[in-house]
Amino acid sequence: MRVIIYTGKGGVGKTSMACATACAIAKTGKRVLVMSTDPAHSLGDSFGVKIGRDATKLSDTLYGMEIDTVYESEKSWGNMKDYLKRLLTAKGGSGIEVEELLVFPGLEELFSMFKILEVCESGEYDTVIVDCAPTGETLALLKYPEQLSGLIRRFLPMEKAVVRTGGRLVETIAKIPMPGENVFDDVEYLMDKMERLQKLLLDKKTVSLRVVTTPEKIVISEAKRNFTCLCLYHYNVDAVIVNHIYPEAAMEGYFSKWQKLQEEALQEIKESFSEVPKFYVELQDREIRTLEVLEQVGTQIYGECDPAEVLFEKEIYHVDAEDCVLQIYLPFAEKSELQLEQDRNELIVGVKNESRTFPIPEEFRNMEIQSALFQDGYLNILFTEGMEDAAM
Repeated sequence: MRVIIYTGKGGVGKTSMACATACAIAKTGKRVLVMSTDPAHSLGDSFGVKIGRDATKLSDTLYGMEIDTVYESEKSWGNMKDYLKRLLTAKGGSGIEVEELLVFPGLEELFSMFKILEVCESGEYDTVIVDCAPTGETLALLKYPEQLSGLIRRFLPMEKAVVRTGGRLVETIAKIPMPGENVFDDVEYLMDKMERLQKLLLDKKTVSLRVVTTPEKIVISEAKRNFTCLCLYHYNVDAVIVNHIYPEAAMEGYFSKWQKLQEEALQEIKESFSEVPKFYVELQDREIRTLEVLEQVGTQIYGECDPAEVLFEKEIYHVDAEDCVLQIYLPFAEKSELQLEQDRNELIVGVKNESRTFPIPEEFRNMEIQSALFQDGYLNILFTEGMEDAAM
């Protein structure tokens, strides 16, 4: 099975490219589901049909789905939400304000990902194409499972023990409702789903991301930042799709000044993403909508290439056990933007305003960072025996 996630700056044509890819794969006879995690769904607009939270048949082998995050959230954490509502209204709060407080940043993205996991585990489709929200929301969507699962894993056992031993006493004295077993069941259920989700997302033979950009400096800069952050979280980007390229016939008169700018931008894309496969899409002479047009564009994009394949894979993390070096691939990062910390057996790596905490590889457990060097897009971290071990 394959899962292909489309990301990029708002307005670059992610939905059109995702739908065209889905059509190209479906034409080969594979069962394909294209689904949207963007709260402002536009899959239905692209195909010219109404698409809801259940799979809608678009052709013999193609289906569409627009994820309903409200419905998915109720399904995933109804008991926990009811408890938090009781907790917040215990001192006289009103229902409307409480409902607003329970909209936690990132949860909608998480429940969208759970739906993707559910579809993948069902085995109903050969390929799932995911049309994501713009870059910032996509990064939140991809990093939230790991961050939240780490937080819950740290605090859940302690909270569960406290409630079981002294919950009734606290509830009586403080007049604060305590969570029931069903609330903890919800949390453990979420934890299990998050672990399965993380395993799926990091399976590079199954999941890959494709960055959509346009030949404009501002958009290319964001695509580079996006690419770096995806590498930080160990996700595989297997293609870059360059959309909205002005054809030569359009570069006359009013648009003549765009010719040099576009040539420079295309050259930057070629050099920056030199290893990654790139696909170029000219500006169409009509809207990219309806099944027929999307099928034609899908054929134009990929030609003889099979869009369902993993088109590129790069080793992002490399462990050199002999020299005690951990290499992390962080293309387009600046040395001044990097941060590196060690907290016991966890490594905290930051790039500008993005950071990730992850376990130090087993080979370097109980060792300390001696030095770090950023060179040719790689952060090289040298480990050495801890002070106490070294003294022994």
